[in-house]
Amino acid sequence: MIRELDRVVLTTDLPEEGLETGDIGTVVLVHRGAKGYEVEFTTLDGNTFAVVTVLAGQVRPAQARELAHVRLAP
Repeated sequence: MIRELDRVVLTTDLPEEGLETGDIGTVVLVHRGAKGYEVEFTTLDGNTFAVVTVLAGQVRPAQARELAHVRLAP
């Protein structure tokens, strides 16, 4: 189960938000029994890039042995 402050990985592109599959965010709010989430995506220097509402199927929990990948924000 995904909870507030958990790190999640985007499983679908959100081009209107400049986000791509694999981007990592932090859950800031859980909606309606985990049917959706408010997720904050930040740059590595800590600036907020986007805060978006996603459905449960659009994110998954980050896993311990995964490596982050860097790209420039659009």
